[in-house]
Amino acid sequence: MIRCLLWLTLLFAGGAQAHQASEAYVIYRVDGTQVQQRLDVALRDLDRDLALDADGDGALSWGEVRTRWPDIERLAADGLQFTADGVACTSLDRPTPQLEEHSDGTYAVLIRHWHCPSPVQALVLDYRLFAQTDAAHRGLARLEGSPGEPLVLVPGAGPRRLHAAEGRGLGGFIVEGVGHIAGGLDHVLFLVTLLLVAVFRRDGAVWQPRDGARSVLAETLKLVTAFTLAHSVTLGLAAGGFIDPPAAAVESLIALTVLLAALDNLRPFVPGPRWVMVAMFGLVHGVGFAGPLKDLGLRGGALVLPLLGFNVGVELGQLAVVALLLPPALLMRGQPIYRRGIVPVLSAGVAALAGVWCLERALGWQLLG
Repeated sequence: MIRCLLWLTLLFAGGAQAHQASEAYVIYRVDGTQVQQRLDVALRDLDRDLALDADGDGALSWGEVRTRWPDIERLAADGLQFTADGVACTSLDRPTPQLEEHSDGTYAVLIRHWHCPSPVQALVLDYRLFAQTDAAHRGLARLEGSPGEPLVLVPGAGPRRLHAAEGRGLGGFIVEGVGHIAGGLDHVLFLVTLLLVAVFRRDGAVWQPRDGARSVLAETLKLVTAFTLAHSVTLGLAAGGFIDPPAAAVESLIALTVLLAALDNLRPFVPGPRWVMVAMFGLVHGVGFAGPLKDLGLRGGALVLPLLGFNVGVELGQLAVVALLLPPALLMRGQPIYRRGIVPVLSAGVAALAGVWCLERALGWQLLG
């Protein structure tokens, strides 16, 4: 059990950047025989495959991106192809170099126009972007003006049909929500810090083991419920465009919540029931969860099913973390090695990593590779 916890922590600590899911956004506009394709790709993903950072300073300048624009075009053309009702269309132009800020960073925007032999009824997409270099990458595709949910595109998974009359993608967004938790180290480590001491009760400035499993389960239920309800509220508000705080500020605050929770593990200092702190911090995490949905630009009814699926996926990911960590913590809560060794060591490690994230995100530094 001890080995399981230690290996899990090493796995989490191996990632330098948290909450950096790899996603590209594809939007089609169809007007009779004319098709406009817009592909937004994160510069961090392009830099990984194309080594755009020529001077190695850790920051991409406009000049570095513009110089390599032909390579970006080729990568995009190889990674995304489509047919209209089974027939290839003719390209009318080449993408003009341009960038746009998304909720999680800067993206290259590639817009192309196509002419098809006959009025378009459906598009069939063959998506292979980053198939060889990032197994976790996903494309999110939608047809402008369509009531259907966006398609989640898995690189190399084969052709997918995009049709205005078809609503789909709920299952894909559930998977996307699970993946967002699995790939978001900051969110996972926040849950880990909570679960480490969910088996304890606060006695002044120290932690003492809870008496029985029922007490532990009741405390865990309070924490998970508070976090779920809080982040669900802000996830919906942010995804729907009702709130839009700066992404850098949100990411910095998320890192700060991880830091404070870890420090509270080492020596309890947060007043009141811990679920109150978790609920307040959950409001911040919910805004961070909303990035992939917000960048799709969905509003109203078109947002309902993607939001539901994504949130269900997030909850399933959280439950997986609980199922993995709570049983060994419950069994070991009374052992000195757990209370005096595992909990302080893991909490101190999480606090150190979260402190680095705070500096990176607040000051724009690059301290970790």
